[in-house]
Amino acid sequence: MKFKKLLAVGATLAVSAFTLAACGSKSGDSGKTLHWEDSAEISTLDPSKVTNVVVFNQLNNVTEGLYRLGKDSKITPGLATKTTVSKDGLTYTFTLRKDAKWSNGDKVTAKDFVYSWQRTVNPKTGSQYAYLFSGIKNADAIMEGKKSVSELGVKADGDYKLVVTLDKKIPYFKLLMGFPLFFPQNQKVVEKYGSKYGTASKYFVYDGPFKQEGWTGSNLSWKLVKNDDYWDKKAVKLDKITYQVVKDSNTGYNLFQSGKLDVAVLSAEQTKQLKGQKNYTVFHESTTFYLQYNQTKEEFKNANIRKAISLAINRKDYLKVLGGENTAATSVTPVGLTKVNGKDFQSIVSDKTDMTYNKAKAKELFNKGLQELGKDKLEFAILTDDTDGAKKSVEALQSQLKEAFGDKVTVNTQTVPFKTRLSRSTSGDFDVVLSAWGADFADPISFLDLFTSNNEQNNGKWSNAEYDKLIAASKNASSASDRWSDLEKAEKILLQDQGVTPLYYRNQAWMVNDKVKGIIYNTVGANLNFKDTYIAK
Repeated sequence: MKFKKLLAVGATLAVSAFTLAACGSKSGDSGKTLHWEDSAEISTLDPSKVTNVVVFNQLNNVTEGLYRLGKDSKITPGLATKTTVSKDGLTYTFTLRKDAKWSNGDKVTAKDFVYSWQRTVNPKTGSQYAYLFSGIKNADAIMEGKKSVSELGVKADGDYKLVVTLDKKIPYFKLLMGFPLFFPQNQKVVEKYGSKYGTASKYFVYDGPFKQEGWTGSNLSWKLVKNDDYWDKKAVKLDKITYQVVKDSNTGYNLFQSGKLDVAVLSAEQTKQLKGQKNYTVFHESTTFYLQYNQTKEEFKNANIRKAISLAINRKDYLKVLGGENTAATSVTPVGLTKVNGKDFQSIVSDKTDMTYNKAKAKELFNKGLQELGKDKLEFAILTDDTDGAKKSVEALQSQLKEAFGDKVTVNTQTVPFKTRLSRSTSGDFDVVLSAWGADFADPISFLDLFTSNNEQNNGKWSNAEYDKLIAASKNASSASDRWSDLEKAEKILLQDQGVTPLYYRNQAWMVNDKVKGIIYNTVGANLNFKDTYIAK
């Protein structure tokens, strides 16, 4: 999806798709307007700086790259009309369509891709997602400041031919090309707006099916309108998509019932009441929610404290509070992401020992940890979003930890807006943070890369030399079996040490208007593709 693909907590490529089904258009609509709910505010539209799924979903509909990801993550036409791959699998040549334009009238060219990629891997940009470029020639050296961005393995051969050279084969390379991080950027626009670029709808330019309007940088409602400059505009059936950030599930459901929204995320209580009724829909996701510990703090460097917290959580009872269709996690890699020799990778690495409720063992390890720290009790805060679901989630964790450790622990809560939670997580301004990650593509590395010592997404600063070694080895493995073995060993180290504490795999329950058709929902990457969406009469 930190969804980071950061997710709003409480509210990527084994992918599934569904056709959403609604209750009717808002009064006065032409029948071509979709009314959508989002769980959190937009942080930025800058593709080089985005870190969360809310914005990736925006970018997936207002911009376009070499490919679009369609139903079941199938590669569908984007800006590339032809792709050729060298025999050694290290050189990709993309021929671009000549009728693609930005919303300011500029042509979209190969140079826009070169500029975008170089900007993202440039250490001066500060992209937290640049690591996904690893494997493209010289990307790692550039990100380490050892080479110039001009040496990145991406070149423009004229206006309409893009040549990409890799250091090593990337099994999921084509899928990455359908992820907004790899989409083009208009250099003229970036330089025109400078520090304002991507901070509001008007400080951006669009080459996708829609254009965004009305986002000022801090407001909680905006809209997408059909982009008349889009090369395939005839295929776009909607005229407009209105967005409204809804942080309270009761408010969302009331807006859905009154026809002001076509979707509503359901709370635990609503899920119990509405399950099985018309419009009830479950969105399956390749997403894991977990606790991330600030391991620059002495108490959370202690593995016994981390393990004790995990064992003190009764995930089944916890999920009863959350409601919906979520399932208890016994790994970081979620169920159904990918298979190895016909077996789900999650089942291979699943660690029920360290993530099965065991109050007696939890107490034993907690007391041992306190003794090692020279403390007789522990006080800390859990940081989370200010949504109704996130608040309930942390309250449930508070209750369970108090029940397990009694007066030896005090757990406080810090609820802040999604945007603030992201910035505080990144800056290390937390004790424990309730985080979530949705896969960017269907491979465990999309999760496991996050927790290497120097990864920008490793906000908790967990560090394990053997883990780092295995992840690095997986990227240079001589065979698929060696690669899978490295990834398996790495995840087991992460789980046994409780570098992070997985809580659950998210499957969201929604009410969805049954007249809305043709939405493609992918369990990984940018989830939502509205290009082919329409509202049935």
